[in-house]
Order: sequence, then structure tokens, then C-alpha cells
Amino acid sequence: MRIGVDVGGTNTDAVLIVQDEVVAWTKRPTTAEVSEGVAAAIEQVLLDSAVDRSKVAAIMIGTTHFTNALVERERLDRVGVLRLASPSGEALPPMTGWPEDLARQIGKEHFLLPGGYEVDGREIAPFDEQRVRDSAQHMKRTGISSIAISSAFAPLNHSMERLASQIVRQEFPDARISLSHEVGRLGLIERENGAILNAALLTLADQVAASLTAAIERLGLSAPIYISQNDGTLISVEQARRNPVQTIGSGPTNSMRGAAFLTGLQDAIVVDVGGTTSDFGVLKNGFPRESSVAVDIGGVRTNFPMPDIFALGLGGGSRIHLDKQAVSASSIESDEVRIGPDSVGYRIREQAYVFGGDTLTATDIARLCGVADFGDIAGVPKLQESVRTTIWQEIQASIARGIDRVKTSPQDCDLVAVGGGSFLIGDDIDGAAKVIKPKFAEVANAVGAAIAQVGGQIDQVVDYDLVPRDEALAGLKNEATRKAVSSGGDPETARVVDVDEIFLSYLPGRCAQVRVKAICDLALPGDSRAREAHLEHGIQHHAH
Repeated sequence: MRIGVDVGGTNTDAVLIVQDEVVAWTKRPTTAEVSEGVAAAIEQVLLDSAVDRSKVAAIMIGTTHFTNALVERERLDRVGVLRLASPSGEALPPMTGWPEDLARQIGKEHFLLPGGYEVDGREIAPFDEQRVRDSAQHMKRTGISSIAISSAFAPLNHSMERLASQIVRQEFPDARISLSHEVGRLGLIERENGAILNAALLTLADQVAASLTAAIERLGLSAPIYISQNDGTLISVEQARRNPVQTIGSGPTNSMRGAAFLTGLQDAIVVDVGGTTSDFGVLKNGFPRESSVAVDIGGVRTNFPMPDIFALGLGGGSRIHLDKQAVSASSIESDEVRIGPDSVGYRIREQAYVFGGDTLTATDIARLCGVADFGDIAGVPKLQESVRTTIWQEIQASIARGIDRVKTSPQDCDLVAVGGGSFLIGDDIDGAAKVIKPKFAEVANAVGAAIAQVGGQIDQVVDYDLVPRDEALAGLKNEATRKAVSSGGDPETARVVDVDEIFLSYLPGRCAQVRVKAICDLALPGDSRAREAHLEHGIQHHAH
């Protein structure tokens, strides 16, 4: 028995799943204090299902806390940056190109120190222990307690980052430390950016973890709490406290994983229509396709794993902009109507015409066109049929353009529509072979959180002249699977779901960057299978 919760900007959704069946669900307004809304949503599904609370095995939560903090520029720590890459890594100092308001809040206290590696493993410069100690002492004196440590090519060799962390901890035991190799991929600047953002969120992460834990305990639940992360898998609350940026993209990811579960499809386009935006993504082997380029987070380029999402400014609360003449006209042209991108958002029940407000929204148009059956149609302006048809067709054209943005082939693809505003998706969309609206589509995000698995990912550069390709790939699959199991997975369910191999022509020999992802079902408390006893056998068997 699992509870899944997803916190959105407008609503907080929760579901209770028993043996892969949704037995209760709720959608409630998101509260200013997010943990209060989470507790209220969980309480509602427990009351509706009347289950024994002691039988709840796990609670999975997708949260917007950290995304909101970066977007709103609030509740962020000042951060000191130690970059181990001098002398070659001094051309672009840390936080180059950042939005000025964000950089000003986090601070520009950075130290460019000797160290780092070349791509072939050679040292750029020897590690300087004393300079690391001096830097740590300076930050302690100036009150900077969140520290980001980066090193050139740390994903290939993170020994200098680890050593620097140990020295900082000796000088400054209370420091919160973020290591770049635990956050991002190859690419020093983007990976360092991710480590800095992560460090800026560490105090908030402690507060969020404590708040969610207390809220669950107040409900009389003793089940462990897991947090959804960007790639569609779960991490523990303690892991989320160390690396909160891993959870920033969990909202659309949960929706896509929920869409896969509710439809049984492993490969499809998913559109999650909320109150303000529609998020388009692609399912590949049941998981969101990851972005292969740097991702902009709050105006900062990063390269930690994120879903490849296209966000369209269209949702149930999107404002419909018409001039006064068009409102009473017998017909209009498509260029006379503008849909969004502004939205009434969580105020839709106050401002949309169908709920007694005075703002024309996409939801009002859907009600006029007969595709939505809630609210009071009498309160909506009496637009001529040709006018509302033109607006509806423009909504569908916007959806079709979103599909084209994420497709990688000219063939039509299955489209799964989920989210509270999924009624805006018609049954016949250009580019979609078939439009599927599964049962419980409006809470697919919470379903995705509830059924999430744990995962492990490896990203390395391998020289096939030194290690035969088959042997190298088998070893990486084995290591990715081991990471998934060590995160709380059941080795008997382990499987490799993605192997991405890119040959690097700028390196000598046959070198390739290989990325391997493995997943496992969560080994829940009380599971009779002994995870540790099966560890070696399970990893060796399933990795191959």
C-alpha cells in the first residue's frame, strides 16, 4: 500500500494505491506552507479509503519547494565556491553568465585553486592542501556555511573533490558541502553551476525534510518517505537533503511515469495540462526522455539529469484575449485571438466565468464547446458558435505545435493526455495517431510518484582499446545496477533500461562516453526478500 503526492503550483494531488490499483485520490489547492497541503491531501485519501494506516508501506512525494525557491529568489543560502582547475580553469570564473539578481543573493565568493584532471586522467596541477584549508577558514570567518566544490573532469576522477571536502570538514565541521560529481555530468561550468545551486538549497532542504517528516508523523504514519527525482526514480529524504537539485524536474516526470502506468504504454508522447502550462515530453522504455543539452534552471545553465520537456503557455486557466468587437462578432480570424501565456492559475475558481468570475479562460471555452461539464455555463459570455470554434481550433493548433516540438520522426505518435486540464486536448490532433485519456488522468502526477522505482546511473568515458567493449559495458551495467540496489532497490527486479554510447573523435583511440541507467522496484519495509543476501547474485544476473 503506497501513497503518492505531487505538489503543483495550483493543486496538490494525492493517491492511495493498493496492489497496483488506485483506490482513492484527491486534488486540493496548494497551500502557502506546502507541507500543510501535503498533510491535508494524504489525510483525505486515508479517510476516503478507510484503510488501516499502519498498512501504508511508503509515501512518495514530488515537491516544488526547490523550484519555487530558485524562481522566486527566496530562501537561498550564500555559497562559497572552491574550483580545483587552475591554472587552465581560470578563463571563466564561477557564476559567469548568471542572472544578476540570483548571483547577488548567492554571492560571488569563489576560490580558484590548483588541481583537476585532463580527460585522459593526467593532473592539471597538484592538489594544494594548504590553500584549501585557508579558503575554508576564510568562509568560516565570513559566515558562509554552504560550499560548492568542483574539479575539472570530476565525473571521471573525483578524488580531489573528495579530498577537498574532507579538509573543509576538518576546518569547518558545520559546513554544508555540495560536490559537483554528485550533481552533474561532464562539462565543468554547467556541472559547477548545478553544484552551486544545490549548495544554495541545502538549508531549505533541511527545513523541507523536517517539515514533511513532521507532517507525516502528525498523521500517525510511520511509513518511510521518499522524494521523486528528475529522472522518474526515488531517493530517500536524506538523499534529497544532500542533493535537492535532483528533485527540481520531478513534476513533469511524475506525470509521464503516471501516464505510462495508467496506459501500459512504454513509448508515447505525453502532455500534462495544468492550470498555467502544458508540459510535453516523450516516454522511452516507460521513462521520460532525458535532455541531451544543457538545461536552464532559474536562468542558469546546468547539466544534471533533467527530463526533455517543452512547456507551452496553455492551461485551463489561460486567459483568452479578444477585443470588444470580437466578443460580439459573428466570426473572427485566428490572428484576432490570443491564448495565454498569462493565466489566472490557482485563482481559476474565483476568476473564470464558469465559476462566477469575470475573466474569459480556456476552461470557459471548453465548457461552451461541450468538452467540459463542470461549472455554470450560464455565466459564460454568449460567444457566437463560429467565434468559440475558432478559439477552440487555435487551442488544438497550439497542442499540435507542441507535439511537433518534441517528436523526433515524421510519423504520428500516440498521445497520452493527463493533468487537470486534459479536457483541452481534443480527440483528433494533428501529429497524434491516437489520443488517450486514461482513467485517473487528472492525478497522473501523484500516480507517477506512487509507483516510482529506485535507480542508478553511471556516466563515464571508456577507452575500448584498453578494455574490450563488451567487458566495459557489462561492468558499467553492473555498477549502475549496484547503485540502484544500494538506493533501496530489490535486486530481483533490477534491469537496465537505457544505454547511451557516444564515441569521442577528439580523443585518441576508441574512446566513448557511456551512460547507463538501471532501475529496481523499491524493497519496502517488511519485504520477506533479504536484499543483502541476494545482492551479488541479483546484480550479476540482472545487469546482463
